[in-house]
Amino acid sequence: MVLDMDPLFLAWSYFRRRKFQTCSELCSEILEKSPYDQAAWSLKTRALTEIVYVDEVDVDQEGIAEMMLDDHAIAQVARPGTSLKLPGTSQGGGPSPAVRPVTHAGRPITGFVRPSTQSGRPGTMEQAIKTPRTAHTARPVSSASGRYVRLGTASMLTSPDGPFINLSRLNLAKYAQKPNLSKALFEYIFHHENDVKNALELAALSTEHAQFKDWWWKVQLGKCYYRLGLLREAEKQFKSALKQQDMVDTFLFLTKVYIRLDQPLAALNLLKQGLDVFPREVTLLTGIARIYEEMNNITSATEYYKEVLKQDNTHVEAIACIGSNHFYTDQPEIALRFYRRLLQMGVYNCQLYNNLGLCCFYAQQYDMTLSSFERALSLAANDEEVADVWYNLGHVAIGIGDSNLAYQCFKLALANNNDHAEAYNNLAVLELRKGRIEQVRFFSGYLYGILCMFRLN
Repeated sequence: MVLDMDPLFLAWSYFRRRKFQTCSELCSEILEKSPYDQAAWSLKTRALTEIVYVDEVDVDQEGIAEMMLDDHAIAQVARPGTSLKLPGTSQGGGPSPAVRPVTHAGRPITGFVRPSTQSGRPGTMEQAIKTPRTAHTARPVSSASGRYVRLGTASMLTSPDGPFINLSRLNLAKYAQKPNLSKALFEYIFHHENDVKNALELAALSTEHAQFKDWWWKVQLGKCYYRLGLLREAEKQFKSALKQQDMVDTFLFLTKVYIRLDQPLAALNLLKQGLDVFPREVTLLTGIARIYEEMNNITSATEYYKEVLKQDNTHVEAIACIGSNHFYTDQPEIALRFYRRLLQMGVYNCQLYNNLGLCCFYAQQYDMTLSSFERALSLAANDEEVADVWYNLGHVAIGIGDSNLAYQCFKLALANNNDHAEAYNNLAVLELRKGRIEQVRFFSGYLYGILCMFRLN
């Protein structure tokens, strides 16, 4: 005799195994037979939410719309060391900007790409338009809400015949009185539908029904206010939630509010308070290290990254940032150990092999230099990465005294990226050594044109 598994139990099994699409389809079959099955309805909302879920803690990017509509009073001329918009000179004895490359906002380029610190926080509207904001294009991000909408387009694939829940006909007050259903419904509205207005209304009604004693709903209210740009209201909700329940995510969300308000010292104090409650918590230590790095205090950032590695020796961001710092402080041998550790952990990309090649060259391990750059070229994902590898190979050729090889490498860099200003500059220097003044003027003219184009953009 063959016994069929209960469909709801099978759907829950698929959910536990992260097969969310299959779980959603099975719940739809259950709801076709019994439309009022609350368990299947709740499980389907959770499955659809997980398909498009994005962690709100790390992903953050300020667009032009947020800058124009921001009415929060922030000091235009802040004291040194108290603002992220004007980080100032290097603090704590780190390498100077002349040695270490910096972003348009004056911050050192780290060893790890993060959305919020990739190109710095522009201080003015004009600078925001000029500054490239994404990894592959110079087009500025128009608004954060537009990014959330683009993330939510995946929800159309999960319900091709129409939305699973018609939010316009939903009685939010009724669902607010059912805690088991309201939380799943809120996450569905907030993440899947990207409807912050209805999510905020549901969170407010549920908080009121819980008599303002449920910290979870206060955190959700804070997330809605933050998404809408109401930072002071979000701050109040997160603080109120922390009074009721200490949670790591709440500390991180409140830190995002302070960073958005350009109050890095308040963010640091908050994270250190979080460490008193959650000693040696990796995410809090990482947050402190990131803020110190944004403030150009590289020494303090490195100390906290080392503390992160004491708790989690497989933390990729900490390993990459410490390795980058050792490289720019003339310790390529130590940096090589960190990059080799990333390779042993399974990180396998063009950037890592490019860094390995540079470390091997400056550590005088010439046998590994060219093989690392060859591997980097084979793993390059686009022409810009290929151009950067050839540019570094040109520097290696100059280091070993082969001017002809360096000339060819810089030419290949320009063949892959015609806007590579550094390659034009180095080609002009090589031509000047040979006494070819006309060629120097030619490359210098191209370089001047590229710099003017960047200023116009």
